[in-house]
Amino acid sequence: MVDAGKKYGSKYRLSLVVISVAVSFLIHIPEIINLLGDLEYHNVFPGIQTLEVINEIFFSFMALLFLFWLTTVVFRFNETTAKISWQKLVLSFLLCWLASTILSNLFYHLHESFDILAVQSTAHHYLHPIRDFIISGVVTGSCYIIYITRRQQKILLENQQLKLENILSQYESLKSQLNPHMLFNSLNTLRSLIREEPVKAQNYTQELSNVLRYMLQENDSKHTTLARELEFTEGYTFLLEMRYEDNLVFEIETDKHFNSYLLPPMSLQVLIENAVKHNEISNRHPLKVNIYTTDDGLLYVCNLRQPKLTDSSGTGIGLDNLVKRYRLLFDKEITIDMSENKFCVSIPLIHPGNL
Repeated sequence: MVDAGKKYGSKYRLSLVVISVAVSFLIHIPEIINLLGDLEYHNVFPGIQTLEVINEIFFSFMALLFLFWLTTVVFRFNETTAKISWQKLVLSFLLCWLASTILSNLFYHLHESFDILAVQSTAHHYLHPIRDFIISGVVTGSCYIIYITRRQQKILLENQQLKLENILSQYESLKSQLNPHMLFNSLNTLRSLIREEPVKAQNYTQELSNVLRYMLQENDSKHTTLARELEFTEGYTFLLEMRYEDNLVFEIETDKHFNSYLLPPMSLQVLIENAVKHNEISNRHPLKVNIYTTDDGLLYVCNLRQPKLTDSSGTGIGLDNLVKRYRLLFDKEITIDMSENKFCVSIPLIHPGNL
């Protein structure tokens, strides 16, 4: 925050210097044109010299810098927390006009007392009050425009930070819904195995430990590689195959080219669990789940539809959860294709360079 404040302060000062240089030359355009030999102005500034015009421009530049400094100190145009009302704008303009008039008279006094070169003509004498008015407007207007621009940028930045915090909050909420759901299902299966097949229960416990370790390690991660997700999936499918035996088969064919591509952690677990939850798995109707990648960087999880006779709609956390996580993390959509006989979900794999 301190670095950002220093950076803005430097930009603010640089902007005021650039404006001061530009205005100093612009308000002395008639004298500059006269120096270039334009006949139209030849009688307006008779005998004008280059050094006189340079002195006038330099004085205007220094006067503008002083007026910008005075306005900034008094009315705090460089602070986005300051409240700039129309009354302050009017006061700022009047203060600049008064200060500019005093500076002009001071320059004239220096010219008379110390023989400092300056443009001498009746027209130039009458131009000074007009220039003081213009300079006052430029100083006040420039400071206010910079203030408004900076304030809008701050509001946009704060809105983006709030949006990011909201996204992270939603994401953490989704993760907290997902992990216990998988854990409870696994523990129920383990309890049955311990009672009925203690030997299998030992292997199941080992794989469950590996799966839980992955979940804990990836808990704070917003994304993981396909390679790590497949490694986790191998352990997760082992747990399911021990439960359903030959009635549940997984066929995984992915291109190693996509191993470094990214996706939300436990995406495959959600899709596999969705297939198991909503389809009958029995000796009469075994379930086969196909997991594969395509050349366009999509990861598919497909299975034949064989709905259970009992209602298994559940709470809708799984697939809906994954859809929301993809939107929050990558601003991407997953595709669900459902026909009478087949159900497929495709999720885009994210190239690491696109984050």
